[in-house]
Amino acid sequence: MIPVSEALDHLFALAPVLPTEWVPLARANGRVLSQSVSASRDQPPFPASAMDGYAVTDLAQSYDVIGESAAGHGFTGSVAAGQAVRIFTGAPVPQGATRIILQEDVTRTGTRIDVTGTPEDSSFIRPAGNDFRAGAELPAPKRLTPNDIALLAAMNIDSVPVTRKPSVALISTGDELVMPGETPGPDQIIASNTFGLRALLDDLGAKPRLLPLAKDTRSSLTTAFGLAQGADLIVTIGGASVGDHDLVAGVAQELGMTQAFHKVAMRPGKPLMSGQMGTAMMLGLPGNPVSAMVCGHVFLAPVIRAMQGLGRSPAPRTSATLTHALSKNGPREHYMRATTDEAGRLTVFDRQDSALLSVLGQANALAIRPPHDPARQAGDRLEILKI
Repeated sequence: MIPVSEALDHLFALAPVLPTEWVPLARANGRVLSQSVSASRDQPPFPASAMDGYAVTDLAQSYDVIGESAAGHGFTGSVAAGQAVRIFTGAPVPQGATRIILQEDVTRTGTRIDVTGTPEDSSFIRPAGNDFRAGAELPAPKRLTPNDIALLAAMNIDSVPVTRKPSVALISTGDELVMPGETPGPDQIIASNTFGLRALLDDLGAKPRLLPLAKDTRSSLTTAFGLAQGADLIVTIGGASVGDHDLVAGVAQELGMTQAFHKVAMRPGKPLMSGQMGTAMMLGLPGNPVSAMVCGHVFLAPVIRAMQGLGRSPAPRTSATLTHALSKNGPREHYMRATTDEAGRLTVFDRQDSALLSVLGQANALAIRPPHDPARQAGDRLEILKI
C-alpha cells in the first residue's frame, strides 16, 4: 500500500492538461479559462455621469440649460461658464464640464436652473477607464463565474478560450447491481455510486458518460472497456480488489493497461488502482458506496481539476474544532464523515461503516485522521475536507 500523497503524485503524472477550445461567451460560465484575455477598450470609454443632474464647468447660483446628455445620446457641444447640460446616469459628460450638480439641488424654470440646495464636494463624474483600461487582463487559469462573464462582456469579448471538458467514462461492475427504477432480485442492490460520481463530475465541469453495468465476467468487462473508447479518463467502480470476482485489474491489463499503483493506505478506499490504458487514464475505485464517493472527493476531483489546467494539488483542506472525544486511529489515513458548522465546530459521526450512504448524506465534511493519530479530546483541531 502507498500513502494518499504518493497515490496523488502518480495520478497527476498520468493526468494530461487538455487542449483549448473556443466557446461563445454565453456558454462560458463554469468553464475554465485556459488563456488570459485582454480588454479591447476602456470602461467606461468616456467620462460618465454617476448621477442624474446637470453638468457644469463651475459652481454658480444659476445657469442656462443649453442641451441634454443621455445614455447613448451624448451632448455634442461644450459647456462654458454659466451654462449647464441636463445629464442622466451613465451619459457622456460634455466637453468643458467638471462636475455634476444633482437634480435635487436645483429648481428649474424653463431653460433656467437655480441652485437651491447645497452641492456635495464630489464631482459625480466617473473618469474614462475608471473600471479598467484597454489591455487589462483576466488571468488564466480560472473557473469562470457569472461575475467573470459580466466582466468579459464589458471587455468586449464574445468568444472565450477554455479548456476542453474532460470526457469521463463511468463503468459500474458487479452481478449484484441493477439500475435505479428496476426491480432487484433477492441478491441484488441498486447501483448508486455511478450516479453520485456523475453528479460530482458535473459539478467539476467534466463531461461524464454512464456506460451499461458490467457483469463479473471477462467478456462483459471487455465490452464495457470497448464502449469507453474515446474517453480521457475511464473510471471503474467495484471489482478492484483481489477476490475471485474482482476481475477489473486483470481484464484491464489484458487490454493493455499499464498499472501505476494498486491499494492505498486509507480508510475507506483501500482497493484503489490507476494506470494508463491506451490514450486514456484509468482510475479504479472501490465498490463500497461510501468508499467510492470518498475517493471521488480525494482523488477524482483533483485529477479533473488538473486536466482542466487548474494545477496539480490535493483537494483543499481546512481545520475545525472537535466537539467531542475520538479514540486513536489505526495504521491508515482515515476520512471520517462529519459535520461542521459556521462557527467551525466539528462533529464526527459514530457510524463510519463504508456502506452507509445515509450518513454520507448528512455529512458536509470529511475529518482526516493521520495514520496512528492518538486519541483526541473536545477542543482539538482536526484537518477537514469539505464535501
